Amino acid sequence: MARTKTGIVRRRRHKKIIKMTKGQWGTRSKNFKRANEAMMRSLWYAYRDRRQRRRQLRRLWIQRINAAARLNGMKYSQLVHGLKRAGIELDRKSLAGIAIHDAETFGRIVEAARQNL
Repeated sequence: MARTKTGIVRRRRHKKIIKMTKGQWGTRSKNFKRANEAMMRSLWYAYRDRRQRRRQLRRLWIQRINAAARLNGMKYSQLVHGLKRAGIELDRKSLAGIAIHDAETFGRIVEAARQNL
């Protein structure tokens, strides 16, 4: 029986990894073993940081809403509680956008929340 060698399969796998690490410094983009380590780490960082980006954006939206709410004489926590009791279902992203771009509408939203406390 003839011996089976990896040949093209191995080459394709190596080329795929090397292509993914193109642009990295030194042997991280040329040597397969180093490239594979770099690729695995970079994929893990990408996965982790997608979640961190969501966390950071949520923190930013809360800060913006809080600042706008305080300009209208209310704290962030009171505003969110009042909105929930009023049945106004706006997410933090859209509330922050309204707070920045349309202060008058945000003031009306704060008043609606204040009436339901």
